Amino acid sequence: MQDEESLIGYLEGGGRLNSPETVSARYRAELMRLMAVFVDSEMAGASGFADCINLAPGLRERRVAARMVLEKFGHAQAVLEVMAQFGAKSRMYVSAHPWAARLDRSTNLGTRRVEGDMRLNVFHYPIYGWVDAVVMNLLMGRATTIQLGELSNCSYQPLADAMQQVLPVESEHADLGLSGLRGALENGHDVTDAQASVNYWYPRVTDSFGKADSDRFESYCRYGLRERSNETLLAKWRERVHTELGALTLHPPAVAG
Repeated sequence: MQDEESLIGYLEGGGRLNSPETVSARYRAELMRLMAVFVDSEMAGASGFADCINLAPGLRERRVAARMVLEKFGHAQAVLEVMAQFGAKSRMYVSAHPWAARLDRSTNLGTRRVEGDMRLNVFHYPIYGWVDAVVMNLLMGRATTIQLGELSNCSYQPLADAMQQVLPVESEHADLGLSGLRGALENGHDVTDAQASVNYWYPRVTDSFGKADSDRFESYCRYGLRERSNETLLAKWRERVHTELGALTLHPPAVAG
């Protein structure tokens, strides 16, 4: 294990770490937190979306939804295997929370964390219907790919390698959300109802980027685990989803009309 000063100097020079033995205690804590947020979010996201499979309008859509659930559980497993190198117990971890549990629809946690559960808050909210599911999948899917882009180049190589495998699949999941929403609208789904789902999920996905003035971001940067600020990532997400929503005659809540 390297001392803190030597480790930071090594990382600032572009160094990469490859095993638990090469990290400091503080680096380990920040790395484990990032991985726990990812695993908890994938577990909760997959568990919640599993309930939506039978809401899909056709057999093809149900098969796609089932595949997405399977792949998200696979992503959680891949990163949990990296965590296991640091002593995480997979079987105990998976049973730690009721991953499919959701809060009341009217709840808005903002950026406050639910104690003991590291999932992003967006995965605490319930999904109401197929169109609500694909809207959430599109908005959060685009956020996920932007956020995971940071981890795919992080200083802990086993996690970066895992993220490089996960990232294109998660990007495809967002694409499927977009095509599912487009298909629903083309088949006559009420655009007002779809807009209501956008109005609900948009601010909750925005919160998933965290606070603009996060102290933790400085620590992530120091250890080479993150590069771009929450504000920068959020701006990139907004640019992407505003364009995609606009093409479907939908709008972010601030300009909904």
